[in-house]
Amino acid sequence: MTAYLEHANITVPDIDATIAFLTTVEPSFRVRHDETPEGSYRWVHIGSDQSYIALQEPHLGSSPRSAGHPYKDYGVNHLAWVVDNLAAVTERLEEKGYRKGIPVEAHPHRKRVYYYDAAGFEWELIEYLTGTSEERNAYA
Repeated sequence: MTAYLEHANITVPDIDATIAFLTTVEPSFRVRHDETPEGSYRWVHIGSDQSYIALQEPHLGSSPRSAGHPYKDYGVNHLAWVVDNLAAVTERLEEKGYRKGIPVEAHPHRKRVYYYDAAGFEWELIEYLTGTSEERNAYA
């Protein structure tokens, strides 16, 4: 494979709250860079050496609206993370009071769950139960 998603960039109302959510999902995530240039907005890269989420505050002087309504408004509906132990991640999110998102149907080769962060962004978490691509990507 020659292409993969290195990062996504999202504007959030509270960078620290989003960092708290993401490090609850994956405690090994680290802030790779955190900067607030003079006279500008704060931005952060959080994740691993291979991939990350770029978080930024709204540009100065802007009037941001809410995160919108996933699946109803234009824009990103959710971002997905593959995790090794979905039960452990779910437990950490529940302990911190994060709200579950849309329900999912059972699948023989993966487990999934959706959660909302404090800003209302929906995140999908997936644990694959097989290493076989055909089974992982089965749609029936």
